[in-house]
Amino acid sequence: MDTALALTNDMRLVLGLVGFVMVMFLFERIRADVVAVVVLVVLGLTGLVAPEEIFGGFSGNAVISIIATTILGAGLERTGALNRLASWLLRRGHGVEQRLLLLTSAIAGLNSSFMQNPSVMALYLPVTARLASRTTLNLQRLLLPVCAAIVMGGALTMVGNSPLILLNDLLVSANNNLPSGMATLEPLRMFAPLPIGVALLLASLAYFRFYGDRKLKEEAVGTAGTSSAIPARTESYFANTYGIEGEVFELTVSADSPLVGMTLGEAEALHGAPLMLALQTGNDTRLAPPADMRIWVGSVIGVMGKRQDIADFAQNQFLRLSSRLRHFGDLFNPSRAGISEAVIPPTSSFIGKSAAALSLRKKSGISLLAINRDKKVMREDVRKVPLRAGDMLVLHSTWQDLAATAKNGDFVVVTDYPKGEQRPHKFKIAMAIFALTIIIALTSRLPVALTLMTGVAGMLLTGVLRMDEAYASINWKTVFLMAGLIPLGWAMDSSGAAAWVAGHTVERLPEGLPVWVLELAVALLTTAFSLVISHVGATIVMVPMAISLALAAGGNPTAFALVTALSASNNLMTASNPVVSMITGPANYSARQMWRIGGPLSLIYTFVVVAMVNLMFWWSSRV
Repeated sequence: MDTALALTNDMRLVLGLVGFVMVMFLFERIRADVVAVVVLVVLGLTGLVAPEEIFGGFSGNAVISIIATTILGAGLERTGALNRLASWLLRRGHGVEQRLLLLTSAIAGLNSSFMQNPSVMALYLPVTARLASRTTLNLQRLLLPVCAAIVMGGALTMVGNSPLILLNDLLVSANNNLPSGMATLEPLRMFAPLPIGVALLLASLAYFRFYGDRKLKEEAVGTAGTSSAIPARTESYFANTYGIEGEVFELTVSADSPLVGMTLGEAEALHGAPLMLALQTGNDTRLAPPADMRIWVGSVIGVMGKRQDIADFAQNQFLRLSSRLRHFGDLFNPSRAGISEAVIPPTSSFIGKSAAALSLRKKSGISLLAINRDKKVMREDVRKVPLRAGDMLVLHSTWQDLAATAKNGDFVVVTDYPKGEQRPHKFKIAMAIFALTIIIALTSRLPVALTLMTGVAGMLLTGVLRMDEAYASINWKTVFLMAGLIPLGWAMDSSGAAAWVAGHTVERLPEGLPVWVLELAVALLTTAFSLVISHVGATIVMVPMAISLALAAGGNPTAFALVTALSASNNLMTASNPVVSMITGPANYSARQMWRIGGPLSLIYTFVVVAMVNLMFWWSSRV
């Protein structure tokens, strides 16, 4: 390669745009997606990218893959897959902290291999909150290990994070500027980085098992007075505020039970009766069943409370206790139903009427559990208490019934809850479609974007998602950011700017420097860039330069490009990583904590990536 390449005006303009992007991303004077649109327009107006190609980023495989993985993630979320996972983790953890932490992190890492990292983190925030409310683990000890596992697990496939999704498009575009006689760079297959991802995920789990968790414990002791609860209401909140706590159980009525023939209201009035939230008699299954609904032999009652209290009640009333929800699994799925708070406004028609008079259960499917009035909590016979303006009601219902009743304006819901329709009954269909998508990706040579869109089409056709819901799930900021900056990567190649930077870098390096040292330098530089200009920006700027550097130094361009793309996600210290930005607030992490715990892990990440990439390409050359 000619390392004495002259610096042209086109190169100056492209490097100037790179500098502009870095400054704008660093000081955040303009939104990142707006910066991307400005760069896109400048590239088109100056002719650095041909007008007919300037919007090619919007139709590229990278952007389509981003859209498809987001929609697939939304489909899984609608079916409550992650909430089922939280229950499974609690059962498998058996109350052992380290086991629960290890399981949660490992499963989160595996999930991130097929969904965008921010989407996985968004789904795991309520999961970790639920785990924290039922165990001695706090959010500080849970969220950072889970976040790190999600970042590491994104390297298991080519669709786990944005840099790897971008990589194939950048490899293909680099072929236009390869030296004559150079072999074409082939796109990497779906599971090409799997060995690297496995090594990274294991490294993360080991790091927190033997070092990180101990440091988080020490930090937690030093900040014992700080809060670490996510904004959404959790089980611990209702337990502390209203005394509403415990788990959900099923009680089956035997022939000897004195409850046979009673109405639900009469059963609730019995001494020691738990909260009765659901009732199944024959084929009639009700959440928030009306008080006049009768209980018969074989009826199943869904109750909530402390295990020992419910066990005592079941023994006294000759009921069979089951902690496994065989009849009410879908009804009690947290993605479909749960506890909420609502305030009675001065204009409400509920004022002066009781829940019994309003028939909240029968007409609206809502159970009133408690009333907070003038800082006094009422739980005894709350269904008979006339409501007043300003009363805070604690309700249990499906989210759909809650939203429908709230439309009347008789109460204002203050709890954050899923506004869209949840479809836990579509869970098996969604998982089957997801599994089929993975099988196609493993067994065919179809482009990744097409494979993922096959899964999207399946979810839309089977009703797991509606088209409007699919549109709403797409993060258009990410789409415009990526599509706007992709042409900047093309311009880095086509203008020769990447080759110029690489050539001058090689000239200044000592002769005989091992290739892996160059890869290590590229990895660290990319990581530094990602702290400033985001993982997408770092990938688009650095991959063309890494390919040119590999060609100048006699290295493998694909290996250099893969090291770069993986290193672009290696930011576990600052909020410029969108996954990290989602956990700093809920867990009250300080900047010092993030650097002390995330910094060493980022160094481990770099060394594992470089070692595994070299091992993988060495092995493929020998096979």
